[in-house]
Amino acid sequence: MSRTMESTSQSGDLTTGSARPAGLVSRRRFASLASGAVLIASLAAACANADAAGGAGKALQASGSTTVAPVAADAAEALKAQGLNITVATQGGSAGGISQLGAGQIDIALSSKPVSDEDKAASPETDYVSTQIGADAVGIIVGKQVADGGVKNLTKDQVKGLFEGKITNWKQVGGPDLPVFVYDKEPGRGTREVLDKYLYHGEKPPPPPNSDNFAIVGGNLETRNKLESTPGAVGPLSTGFVEGRDKLAVVTLDGITPSSENVATGTYPMSRPLYMVTDGQPKGDAKKFIDYVLSDKGQPLLTKHGYLTLKQIGK
Repeated sequence: MSRTMESTSQSGDLTTGSARPAGLVSRRRFASLASGAVLIASLAAACANADAAGGAGKALQASGSTTVAPVAADAAEALKAQGLNITVATQGGSAGGISQLGAGQIDIALSSKPVSDEDKAASPETDYVSTQIGADAVGIIVGKQVADGGVKNLTKDQVKGLFEGKITNWKQVGGPDLPVFVYDKEPGRGTREVLDKYLYHGEKPPPPPNSDNFAIVGGNLETRNKLESTPGAVGPLSTGFVEGRDKLAVVTLDGITPSSENVATGTYPMSRPLYMVTDGQPKGDAKKFIDYVLSDKGQPLLTKHGYLTLKQIGK
């Protein structure tokens, strides 16, 4: 344990402007040092007892997907009453959380994508164990002006044309005479992987178009803010982040809506599982945390944020 207190400064006794008997100064100095030593010894003992009790008071660290994070944050708040101290972050999205877990920096990675072979190769000593907590639909999201102008549905080829920069005006797909502005997700994000799988079936996607009307974004909140504030914008985003946002609309894909039934049956082409990932089987506070999310009290948190529970997808 690092020392948090220092012995009392001597200047308090030596700079008062009046002479003090040497014996009095010595006794006071001794008493101060002795008190400090007792306090430090007590704190060290308390730390040792905490370590012996399994790290009581140490926060459980969970980080990763901006899709899973709201559920994790709500669960962490609910478990405070049981004495669990849990911090939730979104550093680097799904890929960032998996990387941090592999480096031993966190206890739980929040992920909206499966752990890949590349992830495993990067941290071969990590025993990645993924626990699915629910599912989510990724939508192709457009602004209300675009939707009201006639764009209610897009085919896969049209989506590909938009993201590859071949469709540059919404009138090319039956919409208003308005330039297209694409917000794509950065590589490693679960949302991006779902989109790439839908468009390219596992093949490597082409490089981003050389266009001023194309930008890379990170988390869900950033993406939503950009879509809401940019005329003619389109981007992939969890449909849960669009509910109640009257400036945005979810288009159907080849006529298929991202309904619970279509996600559960696999009919909707852009859905994904949501995971909490640990190094080895969950144990201790990590197990308590994940068990809570899987419980009858925790599963409604997914519904709250627009996601599907395990029961809704038949698991």
